[in-house]
Amino acid sequence: MNFNKRSAGLLLHPTSLPSGTLADAGRWLDFLKAAGVSVWQMLPLGLPLTGLSPYQCASAFAVNPALFPADIRVDMRRFSPWHRAQAHWLDDYARFIVIKAEHAGAPWTDWPPALRDRDPATLAAFDLAHADALREIMHAQFRAATFWRGMRAEAAQHGIQLFGDMPIFVAHDSADVWAQRDLFLLDADGQPTVVAGVPPDYFSETGQRWGNPHYNWANMQADNFAWWRARLRAHFDWFDWVRIDHFRGLAAAWSIPANEPTAIHGQWVTSPGAALLQAVIDEMGELALVAEDLGVITPDVTALRHQFGLPGMAVLQFAFDAHADNPHKPENVQTDTVYYTGTHDNDTLIGWWHNLPEQARPHVRWQLGLGDVEAASDAQIADAMIRTVLQSRAALAVLPLQDALRLGSEARMNTPGTENGNWTWRFEWNAIPADLASSLLDLIQMSDRCGTLDPA
Repeated sequence: MNFNKRSAGLLLHPTSLPSGTLADAGRWLDFLKAAGVSVWQMLPLGLPLTGLSPYQCASAFAVNPALFPADIRVDMRRFSPWHRAQAHWLDDYARFIVIKAEHAGAPWTDWPPALRDRDPATLAAFDLAHADALREIMHAQFRAATFWRGMRAEAAQHGIQLFGDMPIFVAHDSADVWAQRDLFLLDADGQPTVVAGVPPDYFSETGQRWGNPHYNWANMQADNFAWWRARLRAHFDWFDWVRIDHFRGLAAAWSIPANEPTAIHGQWVTSPGAALLQAVIDEMGELALVAEDLGVITPDVTALRHQFGLPGMAVLQFAFDAHADNPHKPENVQTDTVYYTGTHDNDTLIGWWHNLPEQARPHVRWQLGLGDVEAASDAQIADAMIRTVLQSRAALAVLPLQDALRLGSEARMNTPGTENGNWTWRFEWNAIPADLASSLLDLIQMSDRCGTLDPA
């Protein structure tokens, strides 16, 4: 996939809007338009299971109703046809949420056996006894989808595309795993035999043990990846662009025995990513997918990405080492790239600079063209890094709003490998400088990034 226009985006999850919900979406879209920003990137919209992480959710299809305004008005006469189109996931999701609530939030593997194992007569009786509660869960999803349809139309009128994020794995305690156990590697009691994660890397000496079950690829391939095709159809109902988080898992995934407490003792297990992506393209045509290819990237991952013409990612914070072939260095970034100052897993630019060892700073200043500015201020460093990303060859340059606001570590969204203090940052409207939109517009215009990203 080649890009024929250059664009700029801002990364901001809806929970970081001042209200913590999409009630602010209209004002935010107006700001993006004024700033010349044509892509709004966000994190997954699912309902977090425990804590606040949008990467461990109750469903691969459902959205978090708490992200949406409470007063959405909809025409309920349209609910029935919408329900029929979504029934392949919606009915089981509603059951999952109601059963879970009735059992004090216990994971599905701890439910009474008849519910855990989906005995048909037991589920039918449950549906009858809980019809009102099930209907309300479904109506909440309908209201959210209706609101989003209007918001997406408003974004399109502003020349703004919506860029979503799809975690490659799903949570074990989710409606998907409960409803389709044969698609995952589980034991007779429904527990994972192996779990997903990543080996030790830049972020963690012991790696990251996410705990998600691995897919039963043989069973998924048997029906030509029907579950994956439905999942991607759903995402493109919501977004113009979709990032596949941990894309490398479609080439090979880190498989950790379920009884291991860390990710150290795992192994790479190959995945049928080429067959999966081909099945998706055969059904839906060429798709606006972005491959998150950060971390331990081997030639097979790059080959898979190139085989299907998918843009990858680069992060400027990772550029400042002595390796000339570092793909994050500005001179190595290619057109088929989404280039970031940092992602939701990085510290902010200012926080990163403050935490950088003193002996590493001269090299950074030199790389940024500030070699003779020994006392470079926080603002100078942030400005230079933002300009570097915007002026790069990458088709799409993305800034977290925190970097555009020159905020420190107090505004960091997530620290991988930690459980506390993440996913909570919000901005306030009065903290947006009056000239921020115009200054961003100037930078975007000077970088020739005023177009809407268009795959060609």
